[in-house]
Amino acid sequence: MISLRDRTKAFALRIVQAYAALPKSELARVLGRQLLRSGTSVGAHCREAYRSRSDAEIVSKLEVALQELDETNYWLELIVESNIMSSRRLQPLMEEANEITAIIVSSVKTIKRRMKR
Repeated sequence: MISLRDRTKAFALRIVQAYAALPKSELARVLGRQLLRSGTSVGAHCREAYRSRSDAEIVSKLEVALQELDETNYWLELIVESNIMSSRRLQPLMEEANEITAIIVSSVKTIKRRMKR
């Protein structure tokens, strides 16, 4: 089974590839840079969570990763809805963002339950 650390890194690499495949218009570059920033930061925040010193710090880092995933989906949606790139090309990235979101939400819930004990 692939670790969250590896999965978020692979996601970041796919975001980089999507950014590189965008048309060279100014609009695509502006939206693409936002996508690149949020999409690649997910893995960085998850890595920070691995180095956390407490459960509260882990939850904090993972919740920031969730915010970045939501923002990434927002930029992907804008890129599709503004006809910069087809949904067929970006749908797999959106699905992966949703799957990673579900994994992190589950992890946060588990850690919060553990913190209440």
